[in-house]
Amino acid sequence: MSHRYQLQVQAIIVTSFRQRHFSFSSRYAASRVSFSSFCCGKNIEMEEVKVASDLLVGDPALLEKKIDAIRLGGPQKLQVIADFDATLTKFSVNGTRGQSSHGLLQQGNPEYDAKRQQLYEYYHPLEFSPTIGLEEKTKLMEEWWGKTHALLVEGGLTYESIRQSVANANIAFREGVSELFEFLEARDIPVLIFSAGLADTIEEVLRQKLHRSFKNVRIVSNRMVFNDNGSLVSFKGKLIHSLNKNEHALDMAAPVHERFGDMDGPTDDNASLKKRTNVLLLGDHLGDLGMSDGLNYETRISMGFLNHNIENSLSCYREAFDVVFVNDAPMWGVIKLVSQMCSSGT
Repeated sequence: MSHRYQLQVQAIIVTSFRQRHFSFSSRYAASRVSFSSFCCGKNIEMEEVKVASDLLVGDPALLEKKIDAIRLGGPQKLQVIADFDATLTKFSVNGTRGQSSHGLLQQGNPEYDAKRQQLYEYYHPLEFSPTIGLEEKTKLMEEWWGKTHALLVEGGLTYESIRQSVANANIAFREGVSELFEFLEARDIPVLIFSAGLADTIEEVLRQKLHRSFKNVRIVSNRMVFNDNGSLVSFKGKLIHSLNKNEHALDMAAPVHERFGDMDGPTDDNASLKKRTNVLLLGDHLGDLGMSDGLNYETRISMGFLNHNIENSLSCYREAFDVVFVNDAPMWGVIKLVSQMCSSGT
């Protein structure tokens, strides 16, 4: 992995959260970095944390140009679009493959868990088949998601089952995710988490693993309707699957779930979000680059997390994303980038 585009960040030391300006170009040596962040209106002081991560930039000059353009537009024109599984969450947890927000769900009914697994084994290979056209594949994905949702209702899924599934799940956020959300929240920068999974499950993961909610975070995903007994009865809005997971889906998404008691709803309505024409996009698949489809953006910086099969995929990722993180990297490098984008200095 030694080539002229590789820029490694080794042993980044996070000492405290004091605001300063960072260059994100060629000065990627081991360094001390500090950021500005807030939690409940208070400055956060953080113990010294050592992070080892590999970071690659295909075109440093272009990246600097994009950073300058976003900085010039200001925080009021910026939004963050992020995938959830293996992007905000770790790819590997406790030495094994971490679970996805959809895969962790157990209905408490072995018969229906097995039926959903059978659907996965049939449709998942079709999702990535190179011989199936987009139109046919879209119909297959709608079929798969529709059948899966029907099984969740028919099998009597309860919200308590979701809570218990998350509590027992092998899932964890990357280090720095909470600090990233806090940094963006303090600057009223919205975060759209796009997922073809289940919004209620993602919210429960946020609640149990981060232990708080964020007023600037909006989840664009499939949302459930529960009756007074806590049993699933239906889904809100139109179906969101892996092939329509983009800004077009904003019009399909239901509001943030009322179970987040301290959330009054998204900080921006759909119209105002579309006016935020500078985008920071975070994803772990090449297909995640399509999450900004439907937004007429001016400047987009894309950051890709390449979690496995690095040797075979690195070239494609480096060409597709502005920045690539490998080896299940933490979020400190993303915070560093956002800090520079929001800096008023030069």
